[in-house]
Amino acid sequence: MTGGTGFVGAHSVAAVLRAGCRVRLLVRDPAAVERSLVPLGVDPAGLELVVGDVTDEGAVAEAVEGAEVVLHAASVYSFDSRRRSELRRTNVRGTELVLAAGRASGARRVIHVSSVGALFPAAGPAIRTDSPVGRPREAYLATKAAAEQVARRHQQEGAPVVISYPPALLGPDDPYLGDQNTRLRNELRGLMPLWPGGGLPLGDVRDTAALHAALVTGTAGPATRHFGPQHFLTTRRYVETVREVTGRQLPAMYLPARAMLPFGLLTGVVQQVWPWHIPAEYGAVYTCAVAAPAEGGDEHGIAARPLAETMADTIAWLHARGRLSRAQAGRAADRPTAVRG
Repeated sequence: MTGGTGFVGAHSVAAVLRAGCRVRLLVRDPAAVERSLVPLGVDPAGLELVVGDVTDEGAVAEAVEGAEVVLHAASVYSFDSRRRSELRRTNVRGTELVLAAGRASGARRVIHVSSVGALFPAAGPAIRTDSPVGRPREAYLATKAAAEQVARRHQQEGAPVVISYPPALLGPDDPYLGDQNTRLRNELRGLMPLWPGGGLPLGDVRDTAALHAALVTGTAGPATRHFGPQHFLTTRRYVETVREVTGRQLPAMYLPARAMLPFGLLTGVVQQVWPWHIPAEYGAVYTCAVAAPAEGGDEHGIAARPLAETMADTIAWLHARGRLSRAQAGRAADRPTAVRG
């Protein structure tokens, strides 16, 4: 498995171990294993480690050697305009190397963790697993679309490649406080009074991890492409749900997403020279402008848990880790934080 110390990856490692599998990780920093996985109840002593990067062909070949299944979850997920070269290197080149190595090793299944964003902008009112790969005009989504092309080429050539399409993900136990959990935190800190219209696909990282465990063990069914469990919601509904689970008013204004795109482009330019992260990101606005709901591709039978549950668990975890004050977390601060699985 690659990406096993990241948000999706760590939860997927825990789910795969609970399914009774043995796991080998390709990791750049062995110290990150304990930091990312112990909070999920994983004993690092039970893991096999190969130290290296997904762009290191030799390390990748060593990691996949003899593996029955390869799960490629390594990816840089960021709308930060300063990370474009990193996005391309990890998300595209890394996918090329890992999928080719997994195929050459004789693994019975090679699972590529893609993104619903790889299919945006949608050609119609909805996306399906057989929708054409998108041609997004945003750096992160463009790299996921390019990686998707790599995975589909292997499928067309008859390789045992399976693709999962997670939505934007919230959830507890986020090792690096990624993009979506940071956005939720910023909303509760009063840093996001202005929202783009439109909508976004949103899910719980624990549900996507359950899907990956089912793909590894072969219990997800015969399909070769699967949407991660998700809800499609407007940005208004997103804010309303945060209000419901916290009991806070959280004033918000909404503008058409496409009207906000020039502002997003401007912040991207400023971000190149501004040392601190700017919450208003072009990529987030662009996603709201072009996203569409998913149809089909959920034959795996894993239902998306209620959105309010996901948000409440995430906020409770943010508060328990000192990233939100009690006042900012509202009544979600009193929610138990033992919310694994």
